[in-house]
Amino acid sequence: MIIGTVKEIKTHEYRVGLTPASVLQYVKAGHRVLVEKDAGLESGFSNEAYSISGALIIDHAKDVWKDADMIVKVKEPLKEEYPLFKKGLLLYTFLHLAADEPLTKALLEYGVTSIAYETIEEADGLLTCLEPMSAVAGRLSAIQGAKFLEKPQGGKGMLISGVPGTNQAQAVVIGCGTVGMNAIQMLMGLGAKVTAIDVDIRKLEKIDQLYRNQVQTLYSNELHIKDSLEQADIVIGAVLVKGAKAPKLIRRSYYANMKKGTVIVDVAIDQGGSTEVSKVTYHNDPIYVVDDIIHYCVANMPGAVPQTSTDALNHATLKYGLKIANEGIIEASNYMPIYKGINTHQGRITYQAVAEAFDLPYQPFHTLK
Repeated sequence: MIIGTVKEIKTHEYRVGLTPASVLQYVKAGHRVLVEKDAGLESGFSNEAYSISGALIIDHAKDVWKDADMIVKVKEPLKEEYPLFKKGLLLYTFLHLAADEPLTKALLEYGVTSIAYETIEEADGLLTCLEPMSAVAGRLSAIQGAKFLEKPQGGKGMLISGVPGTNQAQAVVIGCGTVGMNAIQMLMGLGAKVTAIDVDIRKLEKIDQLYRNQVQTLYSNELHIKDSLEQADIVIGAVLVKGAKAPKLIRRSYYANMKKGTVIVDVAIDQGGSTEVSKVTYHNDPIYVVDDIIHYCVANMPGAVPQTSTDALNHATLKYGLKIANEGIIEASNYMPIYKGINTHQGRITYQAVAEAFDLPYQPFHTLK
C-alpha cells in the first residue's frame, strides 16, 4: 500500500501525521511512504530524517493525495483539501464529524473511507488514539486558563496560586475523563482551588482518593454547575460524548451571576463546544469576550506543542495504521477498535452518532463489505 502524509494547513497547526520512526515501521512492513516536503519541520523532523527512514519526499501535497492509498494526518481536512479526495481513499486522522457537516458530506460525496482517531475504542472503553491528545489538551487548559487571568492578556489580573494573604483562583473542571483529570493535576500543581464535576460517581471517588479531599467533587447537575460557575475564576469545559456533539452545559444565562473576567477554556470545542456561545478560535487569536466572560476555544490545542504531541500521537496511532495498511480495511475491520473507528465508507455514514447529528442515514460498516 502507498501511505502518504502531508503538511497540516489548519491555522497554527504544527503537528504531522507520521514521524520518521513511524515511517520506518511502514517501510519495514513492505509499504511505500510519501511525505510532503517540509511536513515535519515544525515538529522537529527534517526531510533528511524521513528519507533515511525510507520515505520519498514529494514537493507538493496534491501529488501525495493523488498517489496515496491511505493518507495519515492529524487534523480534519479543510475545504481546500476536499477536491483532493478520491473514491476508495483511506483517510486516517482526527475528524470530529459530528461537529462538521460540510466535511461529512464531502467524504460521502467522494466515497472516502474515513477512520477517525477519536472513535477508535478498545474493549475497555479506552479511546486509545484520543487519549494522548486529551492528556496534552487537559494540561494545556490549566496553563492557558492561568495565562488569560493575567491583565496583559485581557484577564482580571489574578495569579492562579495567589501568594500568602491573597486569594487563590477558583477553578471548576466540568467532565473528569482524560482531559479533566489532566487539567485537575495541573491546576492543583499551579496552586488553584479546584472543583471537579462529573456524572460518574466512580470518577469522583477516584479524585477524592487521589487528592485526599483537597479537590471538591460534585455530581453533575444544573444546580451544581450554576453555583460552581458563580464562584469560578477559571472553568475547564471537558465533557466528551464519544463521537457526538458536546452538551451545552455552560449556559449563557449563567454569565450574569459569574465574576467578570472569568476564563472559560473550552476543550470540547472540536465537538461543538461546552457553552452556548462557543466558536472555534486559533492560536494567533485565541480568545473572545461575551458578557465580560473570556472564552478560549482553540480547537487544536496540542498543536501548540508539536514535538510532544506528534510523538505521543504516533505512539498511539501506529499500530492501528499498520494493521489497516497490512490487511486492508475489510480485514482490519474484524478488529473491533478499528471497526468502531470507521465513520464513512462507500458514500455511507457508518458511525451512528455522526448520522444522528445531521439526521442522515446510518449504515453499519459490516453491511457494506
